Amino acid sequence: MLKQSGSQKDIFSREVVTRFELYNSLFLTLPFYQVKDTGILLPFFTAHCEKGVAQLKSPTEIMETFFKERAPEIDEREQINRLFRFIQYIERQVVLFDAIEDSSFSKLSRTDGIGTLQGILQQIAEDDEMRDAIREKLQDFSLRLVLTAHPTQFYPGTVLTIMTDLVEALKVNDINTINLLLQQLGKTPFFNKTSPTPVDEAVSLVWFLEHVFYQAFADIQTRLNEAFDLNAAALELGFWPGGDRDGNPNVTTNSTRTVAATLRQTIFRCYYRDYRTLKRRITFRGIEEPMNKLGQLMYDNAFAPQPDATDLQAEMTAVLQSIRDTLVKDHDGLFVNLVDDLSLKIRLYGCYFARLDIRQDSRVLRKVFRYGLAQPELGNGLQEKEYESLPEDEKLQRITFNEVDFPCAETPQEGVDPLINDTLCTIRLMHRIQQQNGENGSHRFIISNCQEASDILQLMNLFLWCGWTKENLTVDFLPLFETIKDLKQAAGVMEKLYTHPVYKEHLKRRGNSQMIMLGFSDSTKDGGYLMANWSIYQAKVELTAITRKYGIDLTFFDGRGGPPSRGGGKTHRFYAAMGEEVANNHIQLTIQGQTVSSLYGSVETAKYNVEQLVNAGVSSVLHPGQRDHLGEKEKALITGMAEESFGRFVALREHPVFTEYLENLSPLMLLSSMNISSRPTKRNAGAPLKLEDLRAISFVTAWSQLKQSVPAFYGVGSALKATKDAGKWQDISELYKTSGFFKTMIDNCIMSMSKSDFRVTAHLRDDEHYGAFWTMLKNEFDLTRAMLLELTGNRELMQEYPVEKNSIALRERIMLPLVVTQHYALQKAKNAADADLKSAYSKLVIRTVYGIVNAGRNLV
Repeated sequence: MLKQSGSQKDIFSREVVTRFELYNSLFLTLPFYQVKDTGILLPFFTAHCEKGVAQLKSPTEIMETFFKERAPEIDEREQINRLFRFIQYIERQVVLFDAIEDSSFSKLSRTDGIGTLQGILQQIAEDDEMRDAIREKLQDFSLRLVLTAHPTQFYPGTVLTIMTDLVEALKVNDINTINLLLQQLGKTPFFNKTSPTPVDEAVSLVWFLEHVFYQAFADIQTRLNEAFDLNAAALELGFWPGGDRDGNPNVTTNSTRTVAATLRQTIFRCYYRDYRTLKRRITFRGIEEPMNKLGQLMYDNAFAPQPDATDLQAEMTAVLQSIRDTLVKDHDGLFVNLVDDLSLKIRLYGCYFARLDIRQDSRVLRKVFRYGLAQPELGNGLQEKEYESLPEDEKLQRITFNEVDFPCAETPQEGVDPLINDTLCTIRLMHRIQQQNGENGSHRFIISNCQEASDILQLMNLFLWCGWTKENLTVDFLPLFETIKDLKQAAGVMEKLYTHPVYKEHLKRRGNSQMIMLGFSDSTKDGGYLMANWSIYQAKVELTAITRKYGIDLTFFDGRGGPPSRGGGKTHRFYAAMGEEVANNHIQLTIQGQTVSSLYGSVETAKYNVEQLVNAGVSSVLHPGQRDHLGEKEKALITGMAEESFGRFVALREHPVFTEYLENLSPLMLLSSMNISSRPTKRNAGAPLKLEDLRAISFVTAWSQLKQSVPAFYGVGSALKATKDAGKWQDISELYKTSGFFKTMIDNCIMSMSKSDFRVTAHLRDDEHYGAFWTMLKNEFDLTRAMLLELTGNRELMQEYPVEKNSIALRERIMLPLVVTQHYALQKAKNAADADLKSAYSKLVIRTVYGIVNAGRNLV
């Protein structure tokens, strides 16, 4: 992204700030909840919180003085009630702000500028050689966005629908409609009474598939095909809800089956809507029979259950081709464009809409394999205890890959672990999904926490025990490397696979193509921000080299969350910066929660952000001189910084009060009480809290609620200072100017720091138990801030990006009362002797989490 101009800042002020102040004043006068004067009191409460935080007062002192000054007559329970009402208003203010920003998208973003498809076409308008080079690149390019159910934003579907309508009304400043929608918003619940099931999560995300991606992907692919004379389908959708069972006991074989059927039925519903448009236009003789056939086929699959469904992609394509041929031959090609549009969509989405991935932890899969070895019909003479005692290389030699059609009932036999049974039944179900929805309906099994080549080969053997054969094993096995240690060993693990005779033959049948998933979230939790990013970069270089050595086409699948500490931020800039050492022909990444609604919440925003990623994929052709080439000197420089940062972060993790600090001062222990996800907040849910079991999203969320963003900056300042002290500051400054990878990593760190506010917890500096730990965090924050400002040459954080800076600042102001309320309520819940009061304060904490996370969205 280019530096933003002052004019953009003025546009933001006019289009967002001014309109928010205008409509917020209207919003605060609406008579919600029959609570007198809540809207009138809220601005005073916000100002009081701002003043108190600026004076470094504790949340308890801020809250007590507010009620003493503004409502001295009410008791403690009514104070809690008032705080709940404030939260309800602020939650809706956040929605209003989101909607105003979204409605201003085309004015804040250059939708025909740099990084967009229109920008590419303008750049190569009279350069046929460049056009040919991009065409060649696109022939071998693919982009897959994979929707996951990880909860990084908590708007229910009803609120998202209101937001969609509100955005449209705000685009034209339709005051009457805006007023009605704000009233509707005021009376619409913002949270679920019960936790969603995996199927519920899937249905929520299918809304985006149906109403956003279906049209956005088709529009982009059509323009690519027309502009570069392609006949390709480079854009793909992936899907995790209902298939991702890693640490989620609520995902079952039946969940997976239901989600696969839902995806199929939804895409046929989309096709049928397009068919009705087609039928209104194509009313000519000679086409009645194929049109009727197509309509009946689409209607039946859209609205009637099809227990014996089969893959109909080829049949639908053939019928449309016959219609097209007749139009060209007998009707002057009239409305051929409508036929081509529907044909393209069928090519993009088949009968599956999005490719349903299956994911399970390697520890579970090892347990399933051991179970299989204990079964006489499966083990083939290989004993469980004997196998477990073997070193890794001997395990690879002893796996038999015997083909057995081992029966599996979804209700497990007595004594059989449900997880074992679910794994075996799901493997069989994948075959059935491929028969019904097509091979692309479910063709990937991802192994979380993958550590050895045997983890992949054992899973492959499980498939052969469940009715699959080597020759017809139409499944890709994806290792997911997550920890710093596993990332360092990843290339060695893959070389063992590439040289294994059975796996080598499997890869040949799969087109000599291998996909590897790398996890940003857990690597950050494991080693800190710098080490995680650098370890993943190094792993990509090493994995690319070893994969190219064996003539295999490599695709990296990046598990990225919303915030930079989980791999988010300006992701397209990371991909654009990848040099020749990193395989980058195919881009695959997860999008989840906040990222789905903020970057892909409408056709307009989705097209813009997808085009940014497509642009990143062809950047080596567009800007051959701007791709990173990190020499040994630059690599040594970053390695030294990463190791210094890693040492600092590990020391922090090992601090005696580290886990206790999160448990007692953040809402971490209450996250499991929130009805936001079907997934537990940690693996091994019944066991005591251990950092390695804590999900990365819970880890990052806890720090963000503290307004400390530790995973995204801790150790960065120390690493920069150590480099400067070693006399290498000029080298680092030059690296920031010349390396897109390094600059993006630093800029994303700066963005996260802009969301930190240590003033909220400043009272802890004098705490007898936590004071030294808090001071250590604050000192590293101050050091990092100072070093980053010196590195960038700026006076303040995010100075280069005034629009984003102002967006974050406004959001932080809106959410500040929630943050103060949360910390106050946490302390009161901890000290409350009355069980009812303790419960009320705990609920108050939980409610603040929703608003703080939702408000944390920013333009990226």
